[in-house]
Amino acid sequence: MQISSKFTIAVHIIAAIDYFKDSYTVTSGFLAGSVGANPVIVRGVMGELKEAGIISVSQGKSGMTLAKPLAEISLYDVYAATGCVEAAGLFRFHENPNAECPVGRNIHKVMDNRLSAIQAAMEDAMKQMPLSDVVADARRAIAQEADATR
Repeated sequence: MQISSKFTIAVHIIAAIDYFKDSYTVTSGFLAGSVGANPVIVRGVMGELKEAGIISVSQGKSGMTLAKPLAEISLYDVYAATGCVEAAGLFRFHENPNAECPVGRNIHKVMDNRLSAIQAAMEDAMKQMPLSDVVADARRAIAQEADATR
């Protein structure tokens, strides 16, 4: 079980857009350098964020901007925008439990609801975590790093 790296790339993109908004024109090439990923991947994630109404993309001087305040964007919004989980859910069940085995015959019955509850709890927690908190923490970490190098 793993959520696609597109999720953390998207959070990185949003944090970078906010952090650099007053000092750089934020472009896909600039973001690819910050993320350390292929520009094609970054552009794909940017497209998903744009489609979800999280970022705005324009050619020229303005580059990328946030389409709404960070406090109105939750980690869940980013998770949903990037399609990190298949429609079947976060947990992938093994394909062929043995129907001749009593455990194999019943494993779905005993696990499906539990796995759904775990995913729902995670998603509910993500809905309570605004990107403004993530970006504020990133700014603090950057400031601490700068203070330590002085």
